[in-house]
Amino acid sequence: MTTLALFAAGIARRSLVVAAACAAVGALAQPYPTPPPPAPPRPLAIDAPSEGKLGNGLRVIVARREGVPIVSAELVALSGAEVDPPQLSGLASLAAALMTQGTKRHSAPELAAAAEALGGSLDSGAGWNSATVSITVTTPKLDAALGLVAEVAREPVFAPDEIDRVRTQTLDALKVAYASPGTLASLVAERLAYGAGPYGHPAGGTPESLPRITRDDLVAVHRRTFRPDNAVLILAGDIQLDAALALARRHFGSWPVPSDAAPPVPRPSGATAGPTAALVDMANSGQAAVVVALALPERTGGERAIGAVLNSVLGGGYSSRVNQEIRIKRGLSYGASSGLEARREAAFFRVGVQTKNESAAEVVRLVQEEIDRLMNEPVGNDELAARKAALIGGFSRSVETTAGLAAAIRALVIAQRPVGELKSRIEQLDAVTAQEIQRYAAANLVAARRRVAVAGEARAFAPALEQAMPGVVTVGRDALDLERGDGLARR
Repeated sequence: MTTLALFAAGIARRSLVVAAACAAVGALAQPYPTPPPPAPPRPLAIDAPSEGKLGNGLRVIVARREGVPIVSAELVALSGAEVDPPQLSGLASLAAALMTQGTKRHSAPELAAAAEALGGSLDSGAGWNSATVSITVTTPKLDAALGLVAEVAREPVFAPDEIDRVRTQTLDALKVAYASPGTLASLVAERLAYGAGPYGHPAGGTPESLPRITRDDLVAVHRRTFRPDNAVLILAGDIQLDAALALARRHFGSWPVPSDAAPPVPRPSGATAGPTAALVDMANSGQAAVVVALALPERTGGERAIGAVLNSVLGGGYSSRVNQEIRIKRGLSYGASSGLEARREAAFFRVGVQTKNESAAEVVRLVQEEIDRLMNEPVGNDELAARKAALIGGFSRSVETTAGLAAAIRALVIAQRPVGELKSRIEQLDAVTAQEIQRYAAANLVAARRRVAVAGEARAFAPALEQAMPGVVTVGRDALDLERGDGLARR
């Protein structure tokens, strides 16, 4: 037999073997008429956090995770953008960003080099109700790393050249962000939801507010917020509480408590006056952005699990209701989602969608209908089980790293919840019922408290929205003033 014939015969034999194997697999395979049910949630394999306190009031929380010699450290000041004075939006955020840009002992490049030598990165920033300095290093390097954290927290210099540099970078970023309909719609919805309250202004500042901020303003807000009786040190990883307290005393024990009182905790009240809907006219915008939002009342702080599952059902993923209705069924967007952002014991709820200018009014209607459906009828058992499984799986993955574990603890601290809730989080989520979701929605997502913001080419959607929502206001992008509590347009 020739070589070519042998080769052909070999191919034929292999084809017969593959065909037989496929037939066998096909005979064994049993098609499912419906997807199999979700598996039961796996228990969270972490120890309950432990904590202590220094004499100056600094709270120290440890989430121990053995096996890998890594620790994530976060020093969290319990005040953030909500303490920004009027007309100085972005002050807390700018001050936090500058803390790692030079201290009394080291310049910004020297701090970065010192952190890199430890195998970590020194980061700082601020949001609502918090400003944070953080680093992740191997356990043997933790002592030196906490030295850097303490230096940054206690001795920032706010050098004028660094202030100018970071301010310029922030203004450039805002210029890009304000060209996005999604960004403007979100900021306007937040202002509508909170009005003139402390949570209504943009946390990152505005093009008008940032140039007003002086070095004296930065020094003052840092002094008010970064103090031991207003801070929490979180250590997540391979460390025990006794060792953590010893390191905390070494680096923060001499941190003095200022004579004046710590910043008060502002109450996140919703807007009681002003428009309930606003359109931002962006000429020649290729798309429109729709945001439906509201400020939840403070009493929802003890119902975090119910709110989280409700959000997962409504807009927390590809299989969520708004994405199914708006993207998959109607093709009106590449994605629709919702979110719950904790602010002390309250939360900010929003649904966001980007769509064609011509379909913005339809999208507003669809979002409102999906919220109404949560209020009027219970979630089905299969849908609820699937959404809880997705939510629980995402939470479990998020705390697999030490940085994620520290972030989960930070969220509880900011919300003023017991840190022991971390260990029972999966059980709390799994226990949520359809009746609890419906009750939560009916109590908190009422139509009268919703605020609607749409940004895009207004001529394409304004007539329909003005008919559906009497009293809606229209503001040109260049006239928008997000610092005003009594309106949206510059006087």
